[in-house]
Amino acid sequence: MEHTYDSLFIGGDWVAPSSAATITVASATTEEPIGRVPEAVSADVDAAVAAARSAFDDPTGWATWEPGRRAEAMERLADMLGKRGEQFAQLVSRENGMPIVTSRRSEAVIGAAVLRYYAALARQTGVEESRPAVAGNGTTVVRRTPVGVVAAIVPWNFPQTLTMFKLGPALAAGCTIVLKPARETALDAFLLAEAVREAGLPPGVVNVVPADREASGYLVGHPGVDKVAFTGSTATGRAIAEQCGRLLRPVTLELGGKSAAIVLDDADLEPNLDAFFRATLNNNGQTCLIGTRVLAPRSRYGEVVARCPTARPSCRVRARTGSTARRTNRLGRGRSTCRRMPPPVPTRPTRRRTTDQMPEPAHSDAGGPRPPVPTVRKGRRCRADRWV
Repeated sequence: MEHTYDSLFIGGDWVAPSSAATITVASATTEEPIGRVPEAVSADVDAAVAAARSAFDDPTGWATWEPGRRAEAMERLADMLGKRGEQFAQLVSRENGMPIVTSRRSEAVIGAAVLRYYAALARQTGVEESRPAVAGNGTTVVRRTPVGVVAAIVPWNFPQTLTMFKLGPALAAGCTIVLKPARETALDAFLLAEAVREAGLPPGVVNVVPADREASGYLVGHPGVDKVAFTGSTATGRAIAEQCGRLLRPVTLELGGKSAAIVLDDADLEPNLDAFFRATLNNNGQTCLIGTRVLAPRSRYGEVVARCPTARPSCRVRARTGSTARRTNRLGRGRSTCRRMPPPVPTRPTRRRTTDQMPEPAHSDAGGPRPPVPTVRKGRRCRADRWV
């Protein structure tokens, strides 16, 4: 396999895992293995949390640094991410089927930009602020202190972007992090770990432990964790909220929704089709802020269906090895958990789950049978089979 890691990133170093369990990451295009990483178990979670706790509690460590000093370290990390930008773009595209044009605009650059944003914010925001007391007598002092060890759990759809949405503010505040990436996109998290080490962040400030559901739940409830930040499904978010509620542990949740694109009776569809595409099918439809359904007047139902982005002749999906890497492709072969409108070529288990849950009288207006996975001969290219 092209990307193989035998160690976990804990305490600023590569350490042997506590078990022989591994996670094999498959290409979303070919379903062939492209890499393997260790699967963290509870003992590894203990080690990662202990490393993060030690780094946070260090009397001269990360949490005690002046904001400007932390900002400098974050900017070094941003430089290391920038140096690996194309690697991130290519790797994420292969892991989750993201079109390369989307990956280069997001996974290759947003992570570094987010780090620089929070580094600048750390410099601009005072650690302490004095305000007039509410009662009118005296002064109220507001002191900003880091919360502690943060468990950051991220999904697979925009793995690097969503990781940095958690790491950026946490690092700027002086927190330390235990990152639990999605199993489907564990490889880019290890590339991030390489960047963290090269940037010279203190040992234990960032730790990476890909894990199954059981070990992830163990991380959420770990007594050494002070806050949980989660992006993912509503069902999992509800379970995390319940667990953190019992522990009175701060938690931030970014969960799924059912946002709708609404077409009014007098809407002019033709000039807005490209915007319609971006609003509904960006990254194969796997984007938290896009519309997952379209509400149209009954009188214009047929017209809206006919002009839906997936029905346009210009909307092509290529079922071939490396299809997500074509710069002209706007849709790639991706993973899907969408209930109503799946991406054009989901993987076998997700396609089965989608079709099984499609209610009557719903039907597919665009698409066709799942294309066969092409065979690849060494040194030869596959023919591109086009379909809509």
